[in-house]
Amino acid sequence: MIINGDSAQIYSDLPVLSAAPTPAERAGADYRLYGVRDGAEPCSAAEWAGLARGEIADVQASGRLPILVGGTGLYLRTLLDGIAPVPAIDREVRRRVRDAPVERNRARLTELDPEAARLSPGDSTRIARALEVVISTGRTLRQWQSEREGGIAGQVSLRPLILLPPRDWLYARCDQRFDRMFDGGAVEEVKRLVERGLSPSLPAMRAIGVREISAFLAGKMTREAAGAAGRQATRNYAKRQYTWFAHQPPAEWPRFTLPLDEGSIGDALALLRAKA
Repeated sequence: MIINGDSAQIYSDLPVLSAAPTPAERAGADYRLYGVRDGAEPCSAAEWAGLARGEIADVQASGRLPILVGGTGLYLRTLLDGIAPVPAIDREVRRRVRDAPVERNRARLTELDPEAARLSPGDSTRIARALEVVISTGRTLRQWQSEREGGIAGQVSLRPLILLPPRDWLYARCDQRFDRMFDGGAVEEVKRLVERGLSPSLPAMRAIGVREISAFLAGKMTREAAGAAGRQATRNYAKRQYTWFAHQPPAEWPRFTLPLDEGSIGDALALLRAKA
């Protein structure tokens, strides 16, 4: 039983760009939480963790083994360690914050939460989150984050395995993957998404490849330039993921550092069994 732990693969609008399991792959196993959320409805880490807890409980109740797969570190951390009990954000507050320029949000954040205002000026998502929380709740995000609830790490037995293949091998695969997506339906996928007129601040609209292909569709980029930009964005994200998984999870979690091919899969499984 495979449960999705990737923040992009949860959206039904992005099966190609998120590299979600294909119909043929789904025929060979039971996949959960793939393509279950419309792109107009953002899914937070807390919401995903709630969904994942339900799926894990359902799978375990049936006597089967849930296998969690995905590279969204915040999702996994929230599921295992819990999350700050931040109340639901007022929708009008969220709309105003998310639609405002990052410079204006950062200036307001400096007034209301000077510590959070130290975030990188270009980190629009985290700046918006910190601002909407303090406006809506009257407490800073850091104050809320001093409390945690809902984690399942103490209730389950984990057999983790972190994949950290050589970077040159990984980046080459990133390039190949984006090229396959570009030629395999990603353009049509983005076209349908853009035609819906969704807010550019939505997670689905910020998925890797959407901005680049949107620019190509609008005539602002050539196909070659959009492909190059998409490949670079993919590598940049892979680099951030690599760094996070290399350092953030517990040191005792096994790291598999060989290229992932048919010859090494057995070695990865042996490492997993050895650490069980």
